Amino acid sequence: MARKRKYLNNRDILVQIHLSKMTYCAFNNPETDNQQDYIVEDVSEITPEVIELARHARAKRIGKLLEEKIDVDTIDKKDVVFRVMTLEHIPLVPKKKAKANVAREEFNRVIDELVVNAEQNEEEIVPNEEEVASNEEEILVPSKTNFHPFFHYRVDENNVPYIVGKSHWKGTLEYGKFCQTHGKTTNELAKMYMKLCDRYGTRSNWRGYTYNDEMRAAALMQLIQVGLKFNELKSDNPFAYYTAIVTNSFTRVLLNEKKMQNIRDDILEENGLAPSWTRQQATADAKDIEDSRNMYKAQTERIKVQNIKLAEEKEESNE
Repeated sequence: MARKRKYLNNRDILVQIHLSKMTYCAFNNPETDNQQDYIVEDVSEITPEVIELARHARAKRIGKLLEEKIDVDTIDKKDVVFRVMTLEHIPLVPKKKAKANVAREEFNRVIDELVVNAEQNEEEIVPNEEEVASNEEEILVPSKTNFHPFFHYRVDENNVPYIVGKSHWKGTLEYGKFCQTHGKTTNELAKMYMKLCDRYGTRSNWRGYTYNDEMRAAALMQLIQVGLKFNELKSDNPFAYYTAIVTNSFTRVLLNEKKMQNIRDDILEENGLAPSWTRQQATADAKDIEDSRNMYKAQTERIKVQNIKLAEEKEESNE
């Protein structure tokens, strides 16, 4: 029996995610500084103990590539690359207000204008300076990026880290600028997205729907938008991450289609037309369930009455 072949695996997906992210980055040396050996959340975490762990990780990674065991002593600490997750180089933009807050502000503005017009005061209304200042204040937040931003660091002889690469950066490290439109997803990763959506759409619980193509398209679009947001610091299982995205997309399309179907059936019923077979079958099933419940309640009540009657007859016979 032939061995079952996996159509996707985490190792290949991680490689393509890495190559895709590198197209958005700038390095001192793109050939040697692009591959991280250890990931930390802050540059202060690059301690001698972490450097030693990174040396072991680098030896293990190179050993897999060369298919031979690499001695850790041959790995120089200055060759180790650290990825530090940071928002330091991401520009700040005004925070978008929630739709509910925008609608509330617009409502309050209209009410204030009506009140002012109703009063018809001849005196000029001077706004409070504190209120004007509070209205002008804007909350600044880091700009949204297509994946978690980071710096790549190396260490010198004294274990002092220095930057060798930046994500979402175009040009040199010193004179470049923030940019997140110059990179792209690799062709291989795009093919993996398509393969995953197609295979998931053939599962037994999804393939029977007439809008299966819409489900696949929605899942593919969602993967394109958030596929690179996979964080290697948190997990090394991108397949599970992508599967969860596809599942949520399929479920979202299903719920939207059911909602539209219910609206359509309500309109048909209001106009005296027959609704869909699903609605008819659901109505018939609901009626059968209700009849079964009523029958059970009647039978239970009859048994209860009989038990009470038997108990009374027994008491009379004992007397």
